[in-house]
Amino acid sequence: MPEDKTIRHPDTHPPLVLASTSPRRRQLLQGAGLGFEIVESGVDEQMRQSESGRSFALRMACEKALAVSGRRPDALVLGADTVVEIEGEILGKPQTPDEARSMLQKLSGRVHRVFTGFALARRSIIVESAAVLSQVRFRELARADIERYIATQEPYDKAGGYAVQGEAGEFIAAVEGSITNVMGLPIDEVLEALRRHGIGNLLAR
Repeated sequence: MPEDKTIRHPDTHPPLVLASTSPRRRQLLQGAGLGFEIVESGVDEQMRQSESGRSFALRMACEKALAVSGRRPDALVLGADTVVEIEGEILGKPQTPDEARSMLQKLSGRVHRVFTGFALARRSIIVESAAVLSQVRFRELARADIERYIATQEPYDKAGGYAVQGEAGEFIAAVEGSITNVMGLPIDEVLEALRRHGIGNLLAR
């Protein structure tokens, strides 16, 4: 029998780095069975004049991925950013009870849009990026609902002042689109993108 001279390379792929310290994004990736490192990007999240929610989320995701990729050229770096937009107004992360109260009052009884941009970078080049849209409808919120929620301290590091996976889940009347997108990372779309770049190919589809 002739000798098999085929050179067999080990099944290798670049390490995955998440350019975010978001607990929600970390949990979603861990729940998908992925191993990864976390490196904070340090990017200043400042909107440009007349920038849309979709454009802002996508730009921030790309900037975060590139900032970390410059430090980790060996890795595939995932950056992400989530934006809440209602009638053209972008709601950031409230810093005070008054800001949280104002945001929740605006969302009460209305439909808003949630964009999460994500980007993959390798050797300081964006190799793939996308922005995913979900639409969320809040039920009418009583003043007591809002005050009770503010007292939980949950609004303060969340775009739009709420976390769909937290106690604000009871505020949600309907979600059109990906629920994980509202949480901070459209996990199905991200997993498909990672597979295209050699990570997660063995994960169950």
